[in-house]
Amino acid sequence: MHDGIELESLGRPTAVIVTTEFLNESIVQRAALGMNDIEPVVVDHPLSSCTDEEIRHRARQAAALVKRTLLGR
Repeated sequence: MHDGIELESLGRPTAVIVTTEFLNESIVQRAALGMNDIEPVVVDHPLSSCTDEEIRHRARQAAALVKRTLLGR
């Protein structure tokens, strides 16, 4: 979240990706840092125990959300 906020403050559109486990923490951080407009892209948790195919599936799901976030749609 911190990197995303830094990039946004520099005028660079950013998509912050978090897992479901860290969604609440990302919301708390963005509020504390004054960037409530950043909507994190959320993927299922965990990632570390996923197979390569499961990771690819989650990446495909996240890609559409990242695109929408970056394009403001």
